Amino acid sequence: MAVLNRFAEMLPEISTWRRNIHAHPELRFQEYRTAELVASKLKEFGCDEVVTGFGETGVVGVIQGKSHSSGKTIAFRADMDALPIQEATDLPHASIIPGKMHACGHDGHTSMLLGAAKYLAETRNFDGKLVLAFQPAEEGGGGARAMIDAGLMERWNVAEIYGMHNMPGIPVGEFAVRTGAQMASPDKFEIIVHGKGGHGAMPHKGVDTTLVAAQIVIALQSIASRNINPMENVVVSLCGFRTETDTYNVIPDSVHMRGTVRTFEPAVQRQVRSRIDALATATASGYGAVAEVSHISGPPALVNHEREADLAAEVALEVCGVAHRDLKPTMGGEDFSEMLLERPGAYLFVGNGESADLHNPSYEFNDEVIPVGCSWFVTMAERRMPLG
Repeated sequence: MAVLNRFAEMLPEISTWRRNIHAHPELRFQEYRTAELVASKLKEFGCDEVVTGFGETGVVGVIQGKSHSSGKTIAFRADMDALPIQEATDLPHASIIPGKMHACGHDGHTSMLLGAAKYLAETRNFDGKLVLAFQPAEEGGGGARAMIDAGLMERWNVAEIYGMHNMPGIPVGEFAVRTGAQMASPDKFEIIVHGKGGHGAMPHKGVDTTLVAAQIVIALQSIASRNINPMENVVVSLCGFRTETDTYNVIPDSVHMRGTVRTFEPAVQRQVRSRIDALATATASGYGAVAEVSHISGPPALVNHEREADLAAEVALEVCGVAHRDLKPTMGGEDFSEMLLERPGAYLFVGNGESADLHNPSYEFNDEVIPVGCSWFVTMAERRMPLG
């Protein structure tokens, strides 16, 4: 077991950073306070280079090892943004910003990478260069693409890149990583149903958009069960349903719906989009209404590289003795997939114990994860770029 004693000593300090970030959540591309805290810490640690405003609100820290004869550079990434969720905990460090919350543990990811940065800037027991990418806007905002387009890989000649995410349900002190597809591609879609509003007591004089929209909701559930090969993975979820009226007796002129599609294969993604278009427009037409459909592409499926997933698992075993390789793919999405299209790498889960689920208003990052995650980052840097 190689959880480093240094991180047990540093745990109160790193937890303080984490709880500070948790109490002040910021949404995508608005992470100004968080970025300032991260940059300040990296400079305090003595990083050789600290770049702010990278990919809009991202921060990059660079640490040079004791030597650089290998000429190698690897990168670690942590996400910084929060979610538009009202926190439902009574924690002393609960969010002080109404309607915003770190419900996915990005406060923990950022703090673990900061903890690793402090240790690595002190020890520098590696041969090469380490790039620490603190990414904005993972939650549907395109932050990974923004950092890539800003030159993350080329500017520092990154050879490999790795990321980590906490996972409720996996015991604290255990990791999980799979070779190949690990997370789905998260598309979004919107449907606006246009009809003819009127009085709720005289529905025959209008075109009831609420009824039409409800029929579309039901129709779209047939896609996964009747249009897609049962051996393929797909999720179609309607998650938003809104009218412009908020009364008991007014039939609205329009209804707005939002949803998500999760797939692994581009061909399945295209088929689902086609069926959404056909079912929504045909259903609306059958009731005398019109459906306007739009699709918003998300990042691709996250696919780990075989060699790098093996390396990540080997280090996880060294750190804590448990690295689950039989992990089943999840339909959750993650824009780190964009970075894995640019460079070889892997993305692994670290156990958060029996906490509330991610994106739940009662979720809390478990600070006991911090020494484990920090140790993995440090050990990975030292194993991938060994001195001598």
